[in-house]
Amino acid sequence: MVGFCAIAPLIDVSAKLASVAHPAAQITVGRFVIQALILVPLSGIMGQSWRISRRDWGLIALRALFTLGATFAFVGAVSVMPLADALAVTYVEPFVILLLGWMIFNEQIGPRRIMAAVVGFAGALIVVQPGLAAFGAVALLPFAAGVLFACYMLVTRALRHHTPVLLQAATAVISVLMALPILVYFDGKGGMFDPVMPEGIMWVWLISVGLAATLSHQFLTLALRLASSATLAPLSYLELAFSTLAGLVVFGDFPSLTVWVGIAVIVASGLYLIHRERMHAQKPPVVAGPTAS
Repeated sequence: MVGFCAIAPLIDVSAKLASVAHPAAQITVGRFVIQALILVPLSGIMGQSWRISRRDWGLIALRALFTLGATFAFVGAVSVMPLADALAVTYVEPFVILLLGWMIFNEQIGPRRIMAAVVGFAGALIVVQPGLAAFGAVALLPFAAGVLFACYMLVTRALRHHTPVLLQAATAVISVLMALPILVYFDGKGGMFDPVMPEGIMWVWLISVGLAATLSHQFLTLALRLASSATLAPLSYLELAFSTLAGLVVFGDFPSLTVWVGIAVIVASGLYLIHRERMHAQKPPVVAGPTAS
């Protein structure tokens, strides 16, 4: 998980550099093309079987849809926003997972966890407020990225019986099959989906997005396979530290005091929520007593 947090900001840095000349849709598709080119041959070399059940193919397609949407939304955000500001808002993810668990899986959540989620969302609004003033509605894209990444994480848990290489390879193939026809259709039509032929250093940035995404998500998928999300979740906030450092070094961006306050609220709420989740998981199951016959 630490490996993921250290490498993932390189995706954002490369995407922000590439966005100077390329639309978010092209950067998103390029990421999965590179991932497929690396991992599909690697899975063959490792002798991994692609005999995947119909149910799992459906889940992989859903996973691909979520990660495509999350990547597109986040790349669109960092193309105009500082890295740390955009990333901080995506940390609504644990609160979204909590709410989805309640709505979809009928999981019981107490008032303390509900309050932590409300406070966490409030922290995200504090972070977004300066962005809305400076960048307009695009500052809301990290919210969409956080929600979609939460869905991505939930589906990944359901597929953790697959190896990271095979799962990421299959996801990349499905993602390319979903998104590449859109770029082909809009080629030459202008707009946010019209691809642009890379030139010079842009090739490096586009390829770097795919390389960093491939490696970092291998770490993430392996981490989710080896440990519970409650164990991993506190470590995920390290990504925010690495992203802040990357934004400062490469772009000279440093969060304002208001953004730092929002980040502190989000992190504190998230850590409290993780603490409550652990306490809930450690409670002994309730055993019904004997009934009169």
